[in-house]
Amino acid sequence: MLKPLLLSFCLLFSLSVLAQTPTEDQAQLEALIQNSFDAIFSEFDEEKLTSFYTEDFLLLEQGEVWDMDMVRSYLKRAKNNPNPSVRTNRFDYIKTVVEGDRAWIAYHNYATISRGEEVIRELYWLESATAVRTPEGWRLDMLHSTRVEIED
Repeated sequence: MLKPLLLSFCLLFSLSVLAQTPTEDQAQLEALIQNSFDAIFSEFDEEKLTSFYTEDFLLLEQGEVWDMDMVRSYLKRAKNNPNPSVRTNRFDYIKTVVEGDRAWIAYHNYATISRGEEVIRELYWLESATAVRTPEGWRLDMLHSTRVEIED
């Protein structure tokens, strides 16, 4: 009687520990989100686009549809800004679903925009993204972004 009870407890404990540990895919997808925003929207590194996005990537941003050409154009303008600011990104992940070689992820995206020691703006979006597994790793093929007003 004690042995089956102990086995059941160990199995239940193991499953709860596994449920709390992010999967390898989940960790890779969360890193993909963080690293893509840091490289693209903070560093304006156009050369890294294909490290994070598929060639047919779409960004749905506040009612606008951005393809890769529009993203590249934005990065060129931002890179040439004579008075650049610094964007610091932070994410709170809501849910990640992986089904074979496709995945989607929902998250809160927070950005602090500063110049020197001064914080210029705090921004917040509710976002979702879809990704596809490629031979080079996960790549985002769609990102949907809705700006959320920060209450004072």
